[in-house]
This record gives sequence, structure tokens and C-alpha cells, in this order.
Amino acid sequence: MSTPILEHVNEKGGLKEHAVSNPPTSDSDSEIQDVTPEYGSYRNHVFSSPTVAEYWRQKYEGARYEGRHRFDPLFTWTAEEEKRVRRKIDLRIITWAWMMFMALDLNRRNINRAITDKMLPELGMNTNDFNYGQTIFLISFLSAELPSGLISKKVGPDRWIPFLIVAWSITSASQCALSSKAGYYAVRSILGLLMGGFIPDVVLYLTYWYKSNELPTRLAWFWTVLSSCNILGSLVAAGILQMRGIHGWSGWQWLFLIEGIITGCIGVASWVAMPASPCQTAGRGRGKGWFSEHEEKIMVNRLLRDDPSKGDMNNRQAVGLRGLIASFWDFDLWPTYIIGFCAYIPPNPPGTYLGLILRELGFNSFHANLLTIPGQFMFLINLLIITKISQYFKERSIISSSSNIWILPFLIGLVTLKKDANLWIRYGLLSGLVSYPYCHAILVGWNAKNSNTVRTRAVSAALYNMFVQSGNIVAVNIYRDDDKPLYLRGNRILLGICSFNIVLFYLVKAYYIRRNKKRDAIWNAMTVDEQEDYIASTKDEGAKRLDFRFAH
Repeated sequence: MSTPILEHVNEKGGLKEHAVSNPPTSDSDSEIQDVTPEYGSYRNHVFSSPTVAEYWRQKYEGARYEGRHRFDPLFTWTAEEEKRVRRKIDLRIITWAWMMFMALDLNRRNINRAITDKMLPELGMNTNDFNYGQTIFLISFLSAELPSGLISKKVGPDRWIPFLIVAWSITSASQCALSSKAGYYAVRSILGLLMGGFIPDVVLYLTYWYKSNELPTRLAWFWTVLSSCNILGSLVAAGILQMRGIHGWSGWQWLFLIEGIITGCIGVASWVAMPASPCQTAGRGRGKGWFSEHEEKIMVNRLLRDDPSKGDMNNRQAVGLRGLIASFWDFDLWPTYIIGFCAYIPPNPPGTYLGLILRELGFNSFHANLLTIPGQFMFLINLLIITKISQYFKERSIISSSSNIWILPFLIGLVTLKKDANLWIRYGLLSGLVSYPYCHAILVGWNAKNSNTVRTRAVSAALYNMFVQSGNIVAVNIYRDDDKPLYLRGNRILLGICSFNIVLFYLVKAYYIRRNKKRDAIWNAMTVDEQEDYIASTKDEGAKRLDFRFAH
């Protein structure tokens, strides 16, 4: 089989790569199937130069990278072999990551369903009190993200994440015993501290398994949990809340207890279902391991050729204070942090309060929960579509801006709609708004790609999510008790933020284009020997390397 010559500039640098006309021979016994730009090995790759290969080999040995014994610059494999391995990773890793996220979101959002069952009046609370509790939760959530990420990097996410799931499940189940506003505030704080680090910890864990071009699509499926959990949670809540009166308990008490027990079981199972890395799948209930030696070599070498920096730390290595400070002050990542802060504010209050708004407009608890499902189903579909479009066009900022472009007309409708308008028109506008194309998977993958070292990636994943949670803190305080049930003032505020966000996405793209052009000018002025010498000897790290180009 013959493959046409391909030439492109890697986003990691200005060096051109060439795909040869005849694909390399695999060192396995299987017959060569094909080689594609995304899968299979090429003779010319980042380690083709012996000087560069030796530089990184020493780097991996010094870091005691857990996959260094499988690193081989001369190793070759076919596209079919790599796709087969990737399918196994999808089945084993991303599927369970999805289950663990379900355990988080079920406990994080069941409060939104509990308040449709008279929880607030029974605890002597109103909408503002609920907002204060959510603010406490989000501040705790935000505060825990970076410390949890640093702990996870030291002890390993395969140990830390199962502990967190069991701990927050027990705490969430204990909400069945709430009897006061003070207790509500205390439990929300503890839950935030336990849940805060989960998402950046899992994102870092997934980078151990997937290439940069594969990650956004997997993260999109990962974040389908948000809509799947809302759909499933609404259906489950519609039934469990009917248990009001059994043993003298309210329906919301049963909801917290039952869902806490279910997710606790997922936490226990995660001790077995989460191996430490591609080369550490044996033991702890997993037998002799999930992959053969040949498959491990494919996993390690495909990752390192995609991003050599993925081996510059081992998965039980802590981030030191110096590295933490350097990662924090990497100003080139701050544009994506700012987007994370702003982008999700407009849809947050309508999504959080949809069930409660429907109750206040006259629907009962059962119907209010069921009516949230259509919007969540469309949210799931749009999430997958926007991520696929981004991957196809290799475009992040412009595609992501469509999230707020989608929201804009629905907010205009809610602001201009008359107070006595038909109830179903208002419901349609709210459902359309919350079904927006969620760009979070694109932005998280974008942030991870632009980090360009394991250390920076561990810190930036937490910082990005801290900015997202900071935006959520702003968002949960926009709808106020004196503005209900239509929240016209709140929607006007959301409309202004949404308009700003659309412009922001384009400004960030312009920033990264400008940064890349400056580096191109410096890099292209160097000879090939100077470029190779720079790669082998530079002290620059991560996104500060001259051979690195920012994705946008």
C-alpha cells in the first residue's frame, strides 16, 4: 500500500514532518493494514533525530517515567493495531471515567431536584439562603481544586479519586438528616472540599492514555454525564420523591440517602477499575494486566511521539513549589482561564433554577422534574456535535463561541417576553437556552494542549477549573429572591455577559495567532542545526519553548 507524501507544521514546533511513500514495517507478526495521518507509525517523527531521541531518553530516565522501559524511537506499528488498542482504552478507561463522573454529578446536582420537594420551607430557607449554600459549596469546591490536584499528582489519581468518591458519597447521604439551615451550609462546604479536585484529577489521568487530538472527543463523551445525569436524575427523583411519608421522612431525604449509597458503591469499585498508567494495569483485582507488551509499546510510543513532554514526570511525582509558581505565572495560559471564568455564566442560573422556576410557575414536583429532560437531551446532542465539528476543522475558539451565540437569542426572548405570556412559550425559551452546545470539552483539551508539560498540565487543569468555579459563584448569585419567578433583572445581566463572551472568544484567538507569528519569526531565522541544538539543550520548558506553537 502506498501513502502520499504529507507535509505539515506540528503545533508543537516549526519542524516539518514528512510521511514517506511506503509505510514502515511493523515489528509485530500481524500484516500491515494501513497508515493514516492520525494512526500508525512513520519513519519521520519527533524522535527521528538521534540527538533529540537521546535527549528525551535521558529526560525520561531522570524523571523515572513509568513507561520509559517501553520507549523505543525505532518501534513501528500499523494504524489498525493502534486503533485496536485505542478501542480497548476507550472500553476500559473512558467508560469508567464516565461512571465516576456520574457519581460526582448525581450528588452535586441532586440538591436542584430536592428543592422541588419542599426542602427549602421545611428547613426554614428561601431562595437567597439556597444561593448562599451554593456559594459556600462553590467556594469550597474552588479552594480544593489545586490542593487536590497536587495530592493526586503525588499519590496517583488511581488511589486518590476512589477515596474522594467514597468520602463525598457518605457526606451526601448524610444530608438525609438535615434539620437546619446551618447544617445545610456545613454539609455543602464539606461536599465542595471533597468534590473540587475530581475533574482536573481525571483530566490529568486521561492525558496518560490519550493523544492530544483524541482527548477533546473523549472529554465530550465524558461531559455527556451532565445531561445524562440530569435526565436520569430527574427520572429517579420523580419516583423517589413520591416516597414522602414513608417512615415519616420527606422525599428529599430519601433522595439523598439512596443516591449516596449508589455512588458509594461506584467509589469502592474504582479501586479496581482505575490502573495507574498504561504500563501498570496488573494487580489489584485486574489479574496479569489488560495489555500485552506489544500493546504497551504502542501506547507509550504513540503518546510520546504526539507529545514528548508526557514523560517528563512520573505519575507518583509531586509538583514542587518552584514548579507550581512557574506554572501559575505562565501568562500565555491565562486567556483560556478567562474564557473559563466567563463562558458558562449565561446558562448557569437558568439551568440551576429550571425545576424551581417551573414549580413557581404552577407545575407540581413530578412534572417539573420531567419537563427538564427535553432540554438536557438536546444539550447532550449539541455537546457531541460541537466537539466533533471542532475536531474536524481543528478549530477551537471560533467553534466554541457558538455556545454563547446560541444562548443570545433565547436570553433576548426571555428579557423581552411579556409577563403574561403563554407559559409554554417561556418554557420553550428556557429549554432552548439550557440545550446550548457546551464547549467545555473543547476548552479543557485546548488548555491541556497549550500546557505542554505534565507539571504545567497538572496545575493548569486545576487553575482552569478554579476559574470556571469562580464564574459559577458569580452565576449562582444573579437570580435573587426579589426577582422571582421570572428573574427579568437577572436575565438582563446574563444578556450583557453573553454579548461580551462572544467578542472574548475572538480576542483570545487573535492573541494566540500573534504569539505564534512572533515565534515563527525567531524559529525560521535559525538554521536546522541551531534548531536541533536548541531542542537538545534549551532550559525553556512547556509553552515557553520556541519550538512550541499555541493551539487556537
